Amino acid sequence: MTSFTMTSVSLGAFRLPVRKPTGLRRQTAVRASNDAIINKDIKKDEAKVVTMLKCGEIEGKAVMCRCWKSKTFPYCDAAHVAHNKATGDNVGPLIISKD
Repeated sequence: MTSFTMTSVSLGAFRLPVRKPTGLRRQTAVRASNDAIINKDIKKDEAKVVTMLKCGEIEGKAVMCRCWKSKTFPYCDAAHVAHNKATGDNVGPLIISKD
């Protein structure tokens, strides 16, 4: 349960009483350790990996990798099957259909 302390906030000529939660900690950004990094080797020289696929470029369907293990990234090559067996994960591809 959260406890509160009373404080006040100034708004121009007015002072309003407010309840402020106590015991809250300031959030800080945490950088992932190497064990937590998902993308081990795809486009590591770039700040962010972004892929754009235009709908007009899709013929039938596009099967996109979401496990970061595909040798044909950004397209799926079913590398997630081995990843799932090894880790117990359940990741699969993103399938985009033009229909």
